[in-house]
Amino acid sequence: MMVRRTGRRPVADRRLLPVPDGLAGLRVDAGLAKLLGLSRTAVAAIADGGDVLVDGRSVGKSDRLVAGALLEVTLPTAAQPVTVCTVPVEGLAVLHEDDDIVVVDKPVGVAVHPSPGWTGPTVVGGLAAAGLRISTSGAAERQGVVHRLDAGTTGIMVVAKSEHAYTVLKRAFKERTVDKVYHAVVQGHPDPTRGTIDAPIDRHPRQDHRFAVVAGGRPSVTHYEMIEAFRAASLLEVHLETGRTHQIRVHFSALRHPCVGDLTYGADPVLAARLRLTRQWLHAKSLGFAHPADGRQVTFTSDYPADLADALDRLRQEG
Repeated sequence: MMVRRTGRRPVADRRLLPVPDGLAGLRVDAGLAKLLGLSRTAVAAIADGGDVLVDGRSVGKSDRLVAGALLEVTLPTAAQPVTVCTVPVEGLAVLHEDDDIVVVDKPVGVAVHPSPGWTGPTVVGGLAAAGLRISTSGAAERQGVVHRLDAGTTGIMVVAKSEHAYTVLKRAFKERTVDKVYHAVVQGHPDPTRGTIDAPIDRHPRQDHRFAVVAGGRPSVTHYEMIEAFRAASLLEVHLETGRTHQIRVHFSALRHPCVGDLTYGADPVLAARLRLTRQWLHAKSLGFAHPADGRQVTFTSDYPADLADALDRLRQEG
């Protein structure tokens, strides 16, 4: 019999994690990535090293998780997850709260949850600072989070408070039964003025902080319709069928109509400066879904924040 020597590790590296209902059936690498806030590649390496146990038995990265099982994970020091900084968040407005959900209007400059390299305020930290109890499902630093917005994107978000709500809402987003409506101001005038962008998205092949339309990427579908046309730009209503990272920004950049102010994806810096924009003109306008408690349809909306409203006024004045 061959014995694999793993060496001794500090006790702090050992994690005991019950599997929540919402992760039942997922592969070990996918589920642990969500629980720990790590990449699937990092988790797969941990599992390949024999450092993931389920109910005391070593498992592989492709094994499936069972609700209620106890995961025991030994993390390498470099893979320690980030922690939540519990501080009040200026401008984070709670629009609705009940026993199952909390709906917030996210301001600009606020990430949804902590991540490596991010030192600014977060929605998760702001809710904790306000004393709001949220679901314990999900990675420790993003518990209750069922969808995300970029730090530079404002608008409506829902966070799960109960474990049941987390499971129901995660399924709803996965099954695409949530009505996600954004308003975006893009450069130029898309032709046609109403259409669908169906183009796969994955990480940019050379710039890891960006995403791009890539053959073989994840299926991504965006529907749009022009609301108002200006001399240099267009205001669009955008419905997301899928919810990939940076999806709207990537799709319209690929059409050569980037969101105004989105310098990461090729927007004109001169136009952004003229409109006094320091981020992309993109706002999560409304969110509609079946309430996890009783299935009734609910919809929540958000007004434009001051910087986007001011930029829109300047575009109208220009004609």
